[in-house]
Amino acid sequence: MRSIQRRLSLGLISVMVIFGLVLAQTSLWLFEMGLQRYLEAGLRDDSENLLVALVRGPQGLQLDERHLSPAYQRPFSGHYFRIDFADRHWRSRSLWDQDLPQLDHVGLHSNLQLGPEGQQLLVLRSDYRRLGQAISISVAQDYTPIRESFCRMQQVGLGLGLAGLLLILLLQRITVRRALRPLENAREQIAQLQQGQRSQLDEEVPLELEPLVAQINHLLAHTEDSLKRSRNALGNLGHALKTPLAVLLSLASSEKLDAQPQLRKVMLAQLEQVQQRLNRELNRARLSGDALPGALFDCDAELPGLLATLNMIHGEHLDLSYQSPAGLQLPWDREDLLELLGNLLDNACKWADAEVRLSVVETAERFELSVEDDGPGIPEDQRAQVFSRGTRLDEQTDGHGLGLGIVRDIVDTWGGVLKLQESEWGGLKVTIELPKR
Repeated sequence: MRSIQRRLSLGLISVMVIFGLVLAQTSLWLFEMGLQRYLEAGLRDDSENLLVALVRGPQGLQLDERHLSPAYQRPFSGHYFRIDFADRHWRSRSLWDQDLPQLDHVGLHSNLQLGPEGQQLLVLRSDYRRLGQAISISVAQDYTPIRESFCRMQQVGLGLGLAGLLLILLLQRITVRRALRPLENAREQIAQLQQGQRSQLDEEVPLELEPLVAQINHLLAHTEDSLKRSRNALGNLGHALKTPLAVLLSLASSEKLDAQPQLRKVMLAQLEQVQQRLNRELNRARLSGDALPGALFDCDAELPGLLATLNMIHGEHLDLSYQSPAGLQLPWDREDLLELLGNLLDNACKWADAEVRLSVVETAERFELSVEDDGPGIPEDQRAQVFSRGTRLDEQTDGHGLGLGIVRDIVDTWGGVLKLQESEWGGLKVTIELPKR
């Protein structure tokens, strides 16, 4: 999201800066060209006035100074002229000891300098015929004050342009953020989906996002419905099998199989394993309950119900307790953590005499989960065996030997560490260290 916003902002800024520079440069060039055309019209009028001031005298052509502007009499006044005819040329007194070069072609020229202060001249050369002679008149005007004013105007315009550009960029950024806000809302809602805080995305979105949101909501509804149907189907299957299984157990224990003790033993063992597995799956379905897809594990919300369910299964004589920071959410899937803790607590309840305690501790780098009981514990040299699927150290205790093996598989998937230790009551303490995501 932020990457899209950054790319849009940089792209718009680049386009606006390039367009602004091109527009400003073009506008200044057009303005200067228009100004020079305006000044050229004035110089042409001055050139024609000089042409009129040329009269016939006793010695040929002469310049009637009564028709001259006073600016041509004042030294370096900024207005100058040069008249070329035959083999002679006249120049204005305002040139003082300087001279205008004879231009090689007619038209406007703007690259001449004059005087000790280096005046920038705008010069117009025009060719005429007067009293039968070819005459070339060059009229010049000091362009320096106009150029200085033009430069000041450029600076002011640049400042105003930068201020305007900053204002436009600010408005553009606000506009982009508002335009992308629906995407940010969608991202936040998807994060809430992952945390189990909602089950659907809001459908009040811009027209462009409606197909995407509709497809996601359809997929979520389909997934949730499939999970519910699978859980219900598992529960129905389990309850449907309990009665036939009880009948088979009764038949296997009847006197009809007294003549075949080995067959009775095998049948009872296999049927007990089926019953244990069936009870485990039914308990698991009862523990998980209804959950949103991708819901995280909220300790305050989940642990009391989990312990209450285990108390109902294993008897009210057990004191089940837990310790965890208030409001703690473990960043793993709720179903997986219910599977993990359900196996650990179920195993502890089978062996405990009276006490079972679950502790959840958060450190800077990891989470530590521990389940301990006051049962007989496991000798240190036999602890490694219990991780094997189907291994049971005591055949007299109900169980199928899958619990700790499943727990170890889940912990390995999450990159954690599983340890078996002795609890403070002398029983078993199972500690799981999970790195923070």
